[in-house]
Amino acid sequence: MANLDDLLSNTPDEPKQSTELTKEEYAAKKKNEREEAFAMSDQTVMEVSADGSLFQSFLDLQGRLDRYSAVNALLIFAKNQNASRVGSFDYWKNQGCSVRPGQTAISILEPHEYTKEDGTPGTGYNVKKVFDISQVDTRKLKSVPAPHYTERQLLAALISKAPVKIIGVDELPGDLGAMTDPDTGDISVRRGMKFDDTFRCVAQELAAADLTTGPDTQADPAFSSYCASYLLCKKYGVDGQSFSFENAPGVFDGMDALEVKGELLQIRDVAENISGRMARQLEVQSKAAKNQEAR
Repeated sequence: MANLDDLLSNTPDEPKQSTELTKEEYAAKKKNEREEAFAMSDQTVMEVSADGSLFQSFLDLQGRLDRYSAVNALLIFAKNQNASRVGSFDYWKNQGCSVRPGQTAISILEPHEYTKEDGTPGTGYNVKKVFDISQVDTRKLKSVPAPHYTERQLLAALISKAPVKIIGVDELPGDLGAMTDPDTGDISVRRGMKFDDTFRCVAQELAAADLTTGPDTQADPAFSSYCASYLLCKKYGVDGQSFSFENAPGVFDGMDALEVKGELLQIRDVAENISGRMARQLEVQSKAAKNQEAR
């Protein structure tokens, strides 16, 4: 005989609590996530700017993740200083990989355009979850070899289409490797230097030229161009052992988080502008070489 004891009550069940958020609760949750991300970037940038060694480690990460903004690089750095390639869950899935169980996502900020109440355009931010390649099962990841460039190709790409004239000279005052004429903007470069020294010096002067056309900076422009040169050296495999950032805390002394982030943003953007010019020239060189081989 069937047990009907469960029917011996006409008291209605207590309603289950819904796990779905209301529109207002969802908006509050997203706002809190954004505020936490901005607070994390503020905390990290102050830590980074107060320690020369930590500052250099941050530049190393920004150099590896050069397509990410300075703020997102700070957010990634806060969670994984050794991050080298990051992507969303879906990105890794499309690469034939899977995020390993139990991994904690890294929160970054993804910009989006919207229309304000007064009809003018605005930029907002959504929190996006990403994972570093170290958190991913990459057994099915297809490896793409990085392009290899000769020293001559890299230096030619750095100099070609530069917005200022670059002139080789035999001597410069103070044994400088390169210097910019304050009147003409021309860059003089000492002949006979090793490739690494030539690339580093020219990159720094080109970065300084780009900085002078940008917004006013709070930090020392020479330091900012020095940092941009370091990012370019890291990107293209140029020896950067001679770089030192022990004076970084003094450069940023007295600046708040927003001001330091502004400096990092400008350093990254200047390096990216020069790198973009180089990439276009390297592509031209590559096509020319292929056409030559086909003849």
